Amino acid sequence: MQEFTAHRTELVPSPTLEPAKQSPRNGKRNRLLCFACAAVAAFSLLASDSLLRPAALVGAGLALPQGASSLLYPSTEAISGATQPAASVVPPQKIVLADTKSFDIRAIPADIQVLMEEAVSEFANQKRDGDIRAKTYTSKDATHSWGKLSVRNTTKSQPERDISKDLAAPIGLQLDKSKPAILIFHTHTTEGFEILDRPWYAADWSSRTENGAKSIVRVGMEMAQMLERAGWQVIHDTNIYDRQYTGAYDKSRAAVLKHLEENPGILVTLDVHRDAIHTDNGVHIKPCAQIGGKNAAQVMIITGVQEGAIAGYADWEENLRFAAKLHMAAEERYPGLMRPIFFAPRKYNMDVTPYSLLLEMGSDANTLDEAVYSGRLIGEALAELLERYVT
Repeated sequence: MQEFTAHRTELVPSPTLEPAKQSPRNGKRNRLLCFACAAVAAFSLLASDSLLRPAALVGAGLALPQGASSLLYPSTEAISGATQPAASVVPPQKIVLADTKSFDIRAIPADIQVLMEEAVSEFANQKRDGDIRAKTYTSKDATHSWGKLSVRNTTKSQPERDISKDLAAPIGLQLDKSKPAILIFHTHTTEGFEILDRPWYAADWSSRTENGAKSIVRVGMEMAQMLERAGWQVIHDTNIYDRQYTGAYDKSRAAVLKHLEENPGILVTLDVHRDAIHTDNGVHIKPCAQIGGKNAAQVMIITGVQEGAIAGYADWEENLRFAAKLHMAAEERYPGLMRPIFFAPRKYNMDVTPYSLLLEMGSDANTLDEAVYSGRLIGEALAELLERYVT
């Protein structure tokens, strides 16, 4: 059974982790949940949920090098024909986190608990069209590994690069916490997740949505809040760039460059996506691991190299070193959270600063709660890593 993503074709072994079961509908909500319900209801007056239906197997939309994508996908135009809204949907308001003493990083956010409860009846008539299987990616899925550092290297110019040396090498990152230093954005803003944790999916429903409370935007919000809790100033760009899938990276690049012009202290930029991993017999794979007794969507860092048609990427080695350090910071704090780094001849918008990365937060088969949990975990690990580079 072969598995297809925007990044790989490989054999899928038996799943190593069973999907966790969500708690049943709870008839009694505590005061916090009631407050969250009111907030969600208010937000619903401002934002509508538009389900955008992508072409088959486009997934995260991270296209293969030009010409190669046609070998796997019949089309890379994911949202063509979708109704084009007149204006951006208002993103979700920031969820107020509990104070430091009572904050539980594992807790299901109240707004997501509401979505899960509503989905029980909303999806009651859905039919099972295919299986969802959990898989924990490890160093066995890498081409190279050095202890906890694992890498899937598909480059031609650096096929045997010792990335443990990049991990050990110093980087020139110098950050000022008194100013915005980190930018989080989403080139494929409408990427979404499953809401209910179940071992199957319905083909007539798409997780793609412009409702930021359900999309990758919600994950980015949690990442930003974890960084802010640690004293970092973060800009979280929630604008939608993929209403027309082709050209999404050009649109997000223009926005990123504007942010950098207005905030010259920003050196770290993170383009946060989610992956899509589908086998040739219709199984959807969700990368996940048990972290603290709870399912977390595994995170994959993508970093590139200047070779072949990939030009204008002079700082790729600094990006690689930063990627290795973030991977290790997360793995040391939360073992199993990270999939192998994907080191490939890609650039996307990772050339805008020497510390720009693309993150894949699980896949379309993960639940929103699993992805948001991972957003908290990687946000915390990143905050601790960046403390080493405060001036």
